[in-house]
Amino acid sequence: MENGRADTVQIRQVLLLFVLLGMSQAGSESGHFSVAEEMQSGSFVGNLAKDLGLEVGELVSRGAQVVSNDNKRRLQLDINNGDLLLSESLDREELCGSTEPCVLHFQVLMKNPLQFLRIELQVRDINDHSPVFLEKEMLLEIPENSPVGAVFLLESAKDLDVGINALKNYTISPNSYFHIKMRVNPDNRKYPELVLDKALDYEEQSELSFILTALDGGSPARSGTASVRVVVVDVNDNSPEFEQPFYEVKIPENSILGLIIVTVSAWDLDSGKNGEVSYSFSHASEDIRKTFEINQKSGEISLTASMDFETIESYSIIIQATDGGGLFGKSTVRIQVMDVNDNAPEIAVSSITSPIPENLPETVVMVFSIRDRDSGDNGRMICSIPENLPFIVKSSVENYYTLETERMLDRESQAEYNITITVTDLGTPRLKTQHNITVTVSDVNDNAPAFSQAAYTLRVRENNSPALHIGSVSATDRDSGANAQVTYSLLPPQDPQLPLASLVSINADNGQLFALRSLDFEALRAFEFRVGAADRGSPALSSQALVRVLVVDDNDNSPFVLYPLQNGSAPCTELVPRAAEAGYLVTKVVAVDGDSGQNAWLSYQLLKATEPGLFGVWAHSGEVRTARLLSERDAVKHRLVVLVKDNGEPPLSASVTLHVLLVDGFSQPYLPLPDAAAAEARADPLTVYLVVALASVSSLFLFSVLVFVAVRLCRRSRAASGGGCSVPEGPFPGHLVDVSGAGTLSHSYQYEVCLRGDSGTGEFKFLKPIIPNLPPQCPGKESEENPTFHNSFGFNM
Repeated sequence: MENGRADTVQIRQVLLLFVLLGMSQAGSESGHFSVAEEMQSGSFVGNLAKDLGLEVGELVSRGAQVVSNDNKRRLQLDINNGDLLLSESLDREELCGSTEPCVLHFQVLMKNPLQFLRIELQVRDINDHSPVFLEKEMLLEIPENSPVGAVFLLESAKDLDVGINALKNYTISPNSYFHIKMRVNPDNRKYPELVLDKALDYEEQSELSFILTALDGGSPARSGTASVRVVVVDVNDNSPEFEQPFYEVKIPENSILGLIIVTVSAWDLDSGKNGEVSYSFSHASEDIRKTFEINQKSGEISLTASMDFETIESYSIIIQATDGGGLFGKSTVRIQVMDVNDNAPEIAVSSITSPIPENLPETVVMVFSIRDRDSGDNGRMICSIPENLPFIVKSSVENYYTLETERMLDRESQAEYNITITVTDLGTPRLKTQHNITVTVSDVNDNAPAFSQAAYTLRVRENNSPALHIGSVSATDRDSGANAQVTYSLLPPQDPQLPLASLVSINADNGQLFALRSLDFEALRAFEFRVGAADRGSPALSSQALVRVLVVDDNDNSPFVLYPLQNGSAPCTELVPRAAEAGYLVTKVVAVDGDSGQNAWLSYQLLKATEPGLFGVWAHSGEVRTARLLSERDAVKHRLVVLVKDNGEPPLSASVTLHVLLVDGFSQPYLPLPDAAAAEARADPLTVYLVVALASVSSLFLFSVLVFVAVRLCRRSRAASGGGCSVPEGPFPGHLVDVSGAGTLSHSYQYEVCLRGDSGTGEFKFLKPIIPNLPPQCPGKESEENPTFHNSFGFNM
């Protein structure tokens, strides 16, 4: 109930605000501002105080704010300086469409006392839209007899911009037939018109293509294109024409019925029905119509009745070719009847053998006989076949002939032969008879399967799922039937150590290869084997191909830290002198990755630190260095967590913890000799260089102790009292131990060494560094300024 009342009160307040707003607009002052569209949010529009003559302080005291009727906050007022700023990027086309100018109305509400000031914001257009054609391809069908100057309307382009940025002009790609003329409608929309400059001719060019370009007036100008395809419509303006104006044919009187005597041919340059030609006899006599017939489509003139030379010696026939539009052309055919041999040879087939197996020697294909009812030269005959065939015709007894293969046939080269046997007599004119037969060749398994490649290279990503399809091999056999059916198999590997049977399998029917188990790039990066393809012929033929499988690395190994060791033993503490400068090398994290390529590229980063900002890690080398100078306020002990991450996808990582101890100075046992440090860097196994480093430090420490004792005994005999240390001549004290910049130290230091005479233990002290030209002081007891450190050898430092 309370929420409902609160909502009602808010609605009433909003309604009252807009009522007061409407009442006050008539007499209020107004401000005019202008801004370009697409400006970013926060852009400066204008200064409200300067435009309306107000004081900036007045805006604050009266609680000025910008409101709008649509309750959208497109403007914001900075009451501290009176600046109007954009709250969001404005799109003129979205706000106003094609309306120009685009003006948005706002009000400035002044609360104390209540006053409304009108603000008009004009959104200026920018050239952010290109002209666009709704149809990317326009099709025009124009008759070829269209007059020059004919106008054809094209689709217009649309540009969402206005003013100077709106559509300005149209152009068309250069051609000799059309140009573009632009027309402006009463609604000020611009349309392109296509004007014909040159007469079209369907027979010369039946189709034209152009590119129509629409340009706007922006700077720089934007454009849009569409293709215009003009199809020239044919008009019946050509009559049929014969290839020959006069045809003359001689035929024997005993020509068989249905014989095609002659074929007349006419063409028409028009298209469609206007170019379809039909043939007919024109003003033909009754004798012509009974004896001959013409095919209306093909123009073939055939014999329909027997001719008698003694009755009619020749025929003259007028042929008319008519197109679909009614235009026609004429030609004359003269048929001369000859009194010659009127019996054609005859062929009788006795036997045919088909199909014929390939690869056989000379084989009889057909046995046939020929005869001619005429006598003399008209009865003698010649039998032949085309010369480009692997067959020959051999004469047998009397008029019997055999058709035989001339050589062995190859079905893969040609599986079927169409043979035409021609028998011609020696009469005048010669008559002939043709007989067509089809001989097929049956298959013999004489081709082994052939692989599409001699070697295949397949790639499979490691950690694959079992039974994964990794590729295929393909072989084809030129034979047919069972001789062409190919079966695939895996051949025994040449390497007996390769467990091929547990790695891959092959589908015997289609040659698809499958990985039987998950592969590990780190264990097996590549392997190869041979596959065989055998057909099902008898005997079977086969071939081989090499398959090479490359295992692609996957990021499945996390980085492994070699140094410092993270095996649960006592942590290694790195010592850093407080006098170290920024960039001092503390230690180096060494890690490896079992993957390869970018999966093994390692980067280092400091994940956690006791004191952030004191230490840094070099991303590519793993070197841990100081990031700034150390101070007395820095803690003595620091714990660093370094993250080592590879470059795989997704990346894997490991972390290592470093312990760093800040000291005022190093004793000799902590400082490895330069030779020992170099040997430590060169040693590959971690154990070797740790042992070498330990031996070097121990030797250096013992040597320092012996030198110190010898110097002390030498001076004790000279000293008048045992309470102090004498200062020898020279710039530095003689009892100073010099620590050069070796190992992880970047500078050389000198420390004062004093032996405690009242101590029963072998204690000695390293005091704070000695500054040149100042006499050292050796106190008789430990002080706060020179704290004593205990090392692992039982000596105080």
